[in-house]
Amino acid sequence: MTLDLTTELAAARILAVIRGTDTAAAIATGTALLEEGVRVVEVALTTPGALHAIKAIRSAAPDEALVGAGTVLTVADVADVIAAGAQFVVTPAVVESIPEAVRRGLPVAAGALTPTEAYTAVRMGASAVKLFPASLGGPAYLKALRDPFPDIAFVAVGGVGLAEMPAYLSAGAIAVGVGGPLVGDAASGGDLDGLRHRARAYLAAAARPPAS
Repeated sequence: MTLDLTTELAAARILAVIRGTDTAAAIATGTALLEEGVRVVEVALTTPGALHAIKAIRSAAPDEALVGAGTVLTVADVADVIAAGAQFVVTPAVVESIPEAVRRGLPVAAGALTPTEAYTAVRMGASAVKLFPASLGGPAYLKALRDPFPDIAFVAVGGVGLAEMPAYLSAGAIAVGVGGPLVGDAASGGDLDGLRHRARAYLAAAARPPAS
């Protein structure tokens, strides 16, 4: 059965983005996030040993969790992340990996900033559009994009801290993608206790209904 990424993201509201400098730390970060209750986790391919990390985190993940690959750019990247067990892919831009992942049955959250890019990504088969960097235009820009594209599932990524998260959800994002503000330095060998504390705070915020 094909994974419905949009439904999963809308239910989770948080996409945790792991981007670090150490393989073991990235695995420990992903495992800690899952233990705290985060259910959608992405490991960026710019992380050393990312494919091994994806495989290890996936093996430790509960059945209801999803483990994907980020910064997936090329056709070769798609083959690599499928072999590692990734359940979805995320891109930073409108790139060749989108139609290739779709062709191979892997759902995509495709990076886009402009209306043209968002529309193109969906036409290429993306399940969701990762509005990146979201902080460039803020929640007001997301709201403006949704006016002509009410059926596009937007995920706000880039500069979305805990304080900003409610505004993006209220503006119509189905979820927010959070890297640094959530992960901190944990994926580079830093503080896992701080990561767990932040994860609990994000999950509590995600559980609150968006303001109308």
